[in-house]
Amino acid sequence: MREPSLSSESNPLNNSSVSSSQASVPSVFQNFRCYRAVLSARFRMLLQYRVAALAGLGTQIFFGLIRIMILGAFYEASRTGTQEPMSWNDVVTYVWLGQATLMILPTWQDGEVRNMITSGSVVYELVKPIDLYSLWFARSVASRIAPMLLRAIPMIAIAALFFGFSPPASAAAGIAWLASTASAVLLSSALSTLMLVAVLWTVNGRGINDFVYPCVWMLSGIVLPLPLYPEWMQTVINILPFRGLMDIPFRVYLGHIPMSECTAAIGSQLLWTAVLIALGRGLMSLGKRRMVIQGG
Repeated sequence: MREPSLSSESNPLNNSSVSSSQASVPSVFQNFRCYRAVLSARFRMLLQYRVAALAGLGTQIFFGLIRIMILGAFYEASRTGTQEPMSWNDVVTYVWLGQATLMILPTWQDGEVRNMITSGSVVYELVKPIDLYSLWFARSVASRIAPMLLRAIPMIAIAALFFGFSPPASAAAGIAWLASTASAVLLSSALSTLMLVAVLWTVNGRGINDFVYPCVWMLSGIVLPLPLYPEWMQTVINILPFRGLMDIPFRVYLGHIPMSECTAAIGSQLLWTAVLIALGRGLMSLGKRRMVIQGG
């Protein structure tokens, strides 16, 4: 028999327990050790999936070669003597960087958290003396770094040896690329966590996923290098946050973004990260006040 709905607005016991726990919750910064421990534990756990990473490595090399062949045919058929947006060597390196860092993209979410929300067991997380958004964000960061490292290092080594992958434009560009990639991880985690928060407001969260995923694939640079898009699209692409997931780090690596502009480029990634975090926190705060837990 289905149990009655338990609303955080209507149930006085729920109100008193959750409100008192929230009132005594330390600040995010005071709980930094907790979130660092969560990130570290999940990172170490995900590093155990080496066979899955090996299978993913082979798959990504295969699709990387397919993309290079398609783009090669495109370049060969479009030779007109005019200046190309990117040299062929840069395109090859751009593609392999995308394959190496593919796991950064927010095209998948934390299944455990999603199941907690849809099953209602997330209510147990609400009474813990932690900041729920920061907990989910820390898990998301770890879920992107560990799989990426397992695949990126061998992928770059193989691509450099056999498939024309080029080194960074300079040592400074390589360091800036690492900083930009770290910013991309934060941006992706903020977007992924926002999509998890959206599940609080929907039945299963598929609607926002179906909207965001095509935008991520088409506007991040993973399907087609963004400099190859028509000129009239560049203004829109440059405004949206998706460029910060792939295109900005790759073009910093290739030297397309001068070192004098790297600070502004990375700053745009961090700005969008802050905006998405603020939006996610706001939606979570509203969601917890309106939450209804149903059992049965």
